Amino acid sequence: MARGGQRQNGARRGTQQRRRTRAVDNEGIIPVLARTVREVENAVGRGSVMSSVRSKFQVVALLAREERTRVKTDPDLNESRRGEQLKRLDGIATILATTAARDSTLFTLLDENAEVSESAKVLMREMLEEAGLEAPEEPEPQVDDVVLPATHRQVVPQSVVSRQLANPFLVPDFTNARQVRTQARRLAGWELLGPLFRSFEYAGAGASACMALPDLEADPGAFQAPDGLELMPHQAQLVASAAGGHRTFLLADEPGLGKTAQALLAAQAADAFPLLVVVPNVVKTNWAREAGLWTPARPATVIHGDGRDIDGFADIVVVNYEVLDRHVGWLGEFGFRGMVVDEAHFIKNKQSQRSQHVLHLSEKIRARAGRPLLMALTGTPLINDIEDFQAIWEFLGWINDKVPLGDLMESLEETGLTPQDPGFYPAARQSVVDQGIVRRRKVDVAADIPARRVADLPVELDDEAGRSIREAERELARRLVGRYESAMATRSSGRTGEGIDHDLVRRVAQWEREDGSSEGGENVFGMLRRIGQAKAGLAADYAAQLARSVGKVVFFAKHVDVMDQAAEVFTKRGLRYSSVRGDQTTKHRQEQIDAFVNDPDVSIAVCSLTAAGVGLNLQVASNLVLAELSWTDAEQTQAIDRVHRIGQEEPVTAWRIIATQTIDTRIAEVIDRKAGLAARALDGAGEDVVTSVDVQLEALVTLLTDALEEQAA
Repeated sequence: MARGGQRQNGARRGTQQRRRTRAVDNEGIIPVLARTVREVENAVGRGSVMSSVRSKFQVVALLAREERTRVKTDPDLNESRRGEQLKRLDGIATILATTAARDSTLFTLLDENAEVSESAKVLMREMLEEAGLEAPEEPEPQVDDVVLPATHRQVVPQSVVSRQLANPFLVPDFTNARQVRTQARRLAGWELLGPLFRSFEYAGAGASACMALPDLEADPGAFQAPDGLELMPHQAQLVASAAGGHRTFLLADEPGLGKTAQALLAAQAADAFPLLVVVPNVVKTNWAREAGLWTPARPATVIHGDGRDIDGFADIVVVNYEVLDRHVGWLGEFGFRGMVVDEAHFIKNKQSQRSQHVLHLSEKIRARAGRPLLMALTGTPLINDIEDFQAIWEFLGWINDKVPLGDLMESLEETGLTPQDPGFYPAARQSVVDQGIVRRRKVDVAADIPARRVADLPVELDDEAGRSIREAERELARRLVGRYESAMATRSSGRTGEGIDHDLVRRVAQWEREDGSSEGGENVFGMLRRIGQAKAGLAADYAAQLARSVGKVVFFAKHVDVMDQAAEVFTKRGLRYSSVRGDQTTKHRQEQIDAFVNDPDVSIAVCSLTAAGVGLNLQVASNLVLAELSWTDAEQTQAIDRVHRIGQEEPVTAWRIIATQTIDTRIAEVIDRKAGLAARALDGAGEDVVTSVDVQLEALVTLLTDALEEQAA
C-alpha cells in the first residue's frame, strides 16, 4: 500500500508540474503573438490583406523582435527555458515569412524604418495589456505629429471633407511596392552619409551629373505633348523614364528648360494622381496655369490661405510653403500618389518648419503608396554645398538621417567597396546619380530650345496692396461702364440693336485715355505703377533665386522705387549688385556696368528699362527679369537685346513678371497680340508697329468689354 501511495503521489506531482508548465507557456506575450500570427496567416490565405491585417502583421513582427531580445538577455531564465521560448519565437517568425511570401507587399512592413500607423500603435498596446505587460508611454510628438506654433492653426477645407465622405474606404495602394532586403548588410557598420556627400566634392572633371535616360530614337513620337504644345527631346527623355518605372527624381535642370512641364507629364506617365505640388508663393499660380496646358484632363486647384475655395476633388493640389503648416494634417491623409517639391533648396535646413512638414508629407505618402512618384525640382548646381541636399535626399527616400536606404543601399553594397577604398567615392557618387539625379544645362540642349524666348511668370498679389489695386481696377471698370451707358442713353442716332456696340466701346476707351482721372478716379498709368510697386518684392525674390541657381541676372524695372525695393531684397539676401539708372554720370554708369561684367561676386544688375534699354552689352548673363511691363514690345525687345547679343553663347530667357487678376494680364495680352505671338516666340522677331498709345487704348477696350459682358451674363 505504501508503494502504491508513493506512485499516486508521484503521479499527482507530475500532473501538477505539467500544469504549471502549461500555465507558464500560456503566460506572457508569446501566446498572444502565436494566436495573432495565425489570424494573419488565415486572412492572407483567404486573399484578405486589409489595413487591419497589415497592422497585425507589423505589430507581431515588432513585438516578436523585442521579445527575442528580452529572452536572450533575461538573467532569470535557465538555458532550457530560454531555448524553448526562442524556438516558439522562431515558429512565429517562420509563419511571418511564409505569409509575406504570399503577399510581397508585407515585406515593406518588416523594414526597420517602416512607419508604424496610429492603428498599429493602438493594437500594440492592446496586445501588451492582454499579455499582462505594461505598454510603453507615448513619446513626445515628433515630425509625424506636427506641432504648430500657437499663431497657426490646422484647417480642413469643406470640399476636402466632402471628398473624404465620398471615398470613406480609401485604402493604401501597395501595387508597386518592392520587397525590402532585411538581412544584415556588409556596410552596416560604416558611416556612409559623410562619404556620400564627399563623393560629389571629389568628383573629377567630366563626372556624370545625370542618370541614364531613355534613348528616344527608337520611338521618337511615343510622348506627344497636348495639341498646340511642343515637347522638347530633353523633356521627353525624363517623361519616358517615368513611364518606364523610375519613381524618384532630383530634377536639377537650369532655369528655362521646362522643369514644370516635365514634372506634370511625368506624373501623367506614372499615373501619379492625385498629385501634391509644394512651391514658393511666387510661382504657385503659374503651376496651375501650366497644369491646364500640359495636363488639361487633370483639374488643378491652388490653396490660398485657409483653402476655403479649393476643389477637394481636383487631381493636382498646389500649395505654397508659407501656408503648408495649416494644411499638413489633411494633406497627409488625402491619398496622394505623387509629390513634387519645386525650388527644393527651400527645404535644405532640416530644422525649419517647412522642411519638417515636407518630410512628414513624403513619409505619409510613401506609407500609403508603395512606390509613389517623388520629384524635387531645383536649378541649384549639385556641386554647391552638397550637404544642403540631405533633406532633399530624405524627401526622395534615398536616405534617412543616419544611413542610405533601399535601392541606394543595395547599389552601394553591389560596388563591393568600403569608404576606405579610393574607388568607393566615384562609385558611390554614381550610385546616387543613378537614383534619379537629372541635370542638364542650356548649352547641353541648345538645339532643343529657341535662342531667345520670353517666359511669363504669373504672381498673385494677395496682400493689402493687391486688394487695393483690384478695387481700383473695379472702380475704373465701373467708370467706363457708366460712360458707355450714358453715351448709349443720350445718343440720337447710330446703332440701336442688342449686344455690345464695339465702336462705342472704343470711343469710350479713347475718352478715358485722353481725360485720364479727371473724374477723381485712378487712370491706367497710376494703376500700372502701383502694380509694379506691389510685385517688386516678388520679382526681386525670383531674380535672387535665379542668381543663386545659374549665375548673373539682369533685373529691369521702369520706376526708381521698384528698383529701390529690389535692391533692398538683394541686400537682405547677401547678393552684391550693380545699378544702372538715368541720373548717373557717364563715368559712374560705366563703373557699374564693368562691375557686373567683370566682378564674379556681383551677381545682379538692377537696370532702368528706359535708361539701360539701349547701348549696353550685358551678355555675361543669359537670364533677365522684367519686373514691370513695357508699354510696347519694342521697348521690351530692346531690353532683351542687352543680353541676347553677338558673343552670347547660351540661350536667353526673359522672365516677365505678371500680376494675375489685374490689368497687368490685359496689358501683356495686348502687347503679345499686337507684336505677334509667333514672331516673339521665334527669337523676338516681329513687326515693330505697336505704340504705347495703342496698348493703353486696347487695354481699356478689353477692360470695358469684359465688364459689359460680365454685366450682361
